[in-house]
Amino acid sequence: LEKQLLFLSLLCILSKVCAQLCRRPCYCPWVPPRCPRGSPLVLDGCGCCKICARRLGEPCDFLHVCDQSQGLVCDYSTAPAGTGGTCNFEDDEEGCEVNGRVYRDGEVFQPSCKLQCRCLDGGFTCIPLCQEDVRLPTPDCPYPRRVEIPGKCCPEWICEAQDQHLLRDARPVSPVLPYRCQEWGTEWSACSATCGVGFATRVSNQNRYCRLETQRRLCVVRPCPALPAAFPAVS
Repeated sequence: LEKQLLFLSLLCILSKVCAQLCRRPCYCPWVPPRCPRGSPLVLDGCGCCKICARRLGEPCDFLHVCDQSQGLVCDYSTAPAGTGGTCNFEDDEEGCEVNGRVYRDGEVFQPSCKLQCRCLDGGFTCIPLCQEDVRLPTPDCPYPRRVEIPGKCCPEWICEAQDQHLLRDARPVSPVLPYRCQEWGTEWSACSATCGVGFATRVSNQNRYCRLETQRRLCVVRPCPALPAAFPAVS
């Protein structure tokens, strides 16, 4: 009993010495608190009294510290000024996992040569690095075709010669394509004439070979007004 009293007295003296380092007076209870499962006993913010460590999502402040063994810190980012915070994981613990690799929050990475991604708030957003442009036939390049170039990541447009294009078209083509054609097309343009017969254009692959081509159709916005009758000649 005397040893226990001596030990408690030493604890009380040590607690008073440590309390002098804090701005608030520190008085510890004789019996340490009983903590719930998963919450260990730790020293408070003053380093003098044993308290139960706060768990994830629980309120915290200078005295009531979070469980550092679980990587928790007192987060004041979302708390009003002058109030306590909430136990949360450190910022550097947040990240995202892509293809078995973990990236830090805010880190920019490339899962492939065609994508550039950024880790943000546990998820990630990506932008394509290859341009998805559409090249229309021109007089100097009547048969453009996009192909994969060895040693390069992004496909490029090439201009086929007319004889090569005719040879490819001369091959027997099955009426059923070996793959499913995903139809794509732009909206029809405005009519080329404000009155009378004109034409509208669009780019579409809705054809037998599922190839991009410029299509045209006739259009009439409104009939043109009749020309006024010529005045009779005056002698």
